Amino acid sequence: MYTTLISAEQLKHLVHDHKPLMVFDCSFELMKPAEGDAQYERLRVAGAVRADLDRHLSAHSVRAELVEAGSPSTSSGRSDMTASGGRHPLPKPEVFAAWLARVGFQSDMQAVVYDRQGANYCGRLWWMLKWVGHENVAVLDGGLQAWEAVNGPVATGPDLPRVPSSYKAGTPRARLATTDDVLKHLELPDQTLIDARAPARFRGEVEPLDPVAGHIPGALNRPFGENLGPDGKFKSPAQLKAEFEALLGGRRPSTVVHHCGSGVSALPNLLAMEVAGLGRGALYAGSWSEWCAHPARPVAQG
Repeated sequence: MYTTLISAEQLKHLVHDHKPLMVFDCSFELMKPAEGDAQYERLRVAGAVRADLDRHLSAHSVRAELVEAGSPSTSSGRSDMTASGGRHPLPKPEVFAAWLARVGFQSDMQAVVYDRQGANYCGRLWWMLKWVGHENVAVLDGGLQAWEAVNGPVATGPDLPRVPSSYKAGTPRARLATTDDVLKHLELPDQTLIDARAPARFRGEVEPLDPVAGHIPGALNRPFGENLGPDGKFKSPAQLKAEFEALLGGRRPSTVVHHCGSGVSALPNLLAMEVAGLGRGALYAGSWSEWCAHPARPVAQG
């Protein structure tokens, strides 16, 4: 069972041995949302299921996808479909599980998630599977590029129809923090916020996506790309541990709540801390886009 990272060679062995397995392609381009589908059709790990950030891993249109596919609706209103706010609101666990059932995912499967954007997007699905109780999910270290480097089998063209399963959400294995949680513990020693956005956005010097620039008071900054080495793979556990301990400055790893702009690029940080042996932190999925939507919430800059 792989629960954090899996190498391309390890994945090849799983494929060769015909282990219960489902691979998900989470490639996405934030400023060109349709490009992820185009990348998937141009080249993907053979057999990979398409997992799109907007359509499948956010609440914006997951309900429409399920209704179109003939799946039973779990709600008649959008507010009942979401588990968080922000630009990429999480769907409710049962709604997400219904999509997993639609693509044929089963509880005995090893899930492997990847993208070609430095694990920026596949970490979302890694966390969401933990959130609905599926522990055996791992990120393909190095993404599609690593798979190509070991001559792993690939495919092209549109996604293929899947045989549905009866998959259901289980007991959560990941912790979701709400805005109320963050507010209640703001700048207290039992909460350490880590913001994964670029330094200029964190400091409030630029803000290309949200209406307010800045960060949550007391937050620390670690851009998500700092978890990867020059080869596009995660740094060693020892190096990640040293870097996070330096960032935390004596704060307990168990107090960490990860966030970013919309609950996506925070996940490489959360995953990296787990790879480093520092435990599984919480995710504030609404992140800055939900936080700054209300003028009464405090904002820091600099």
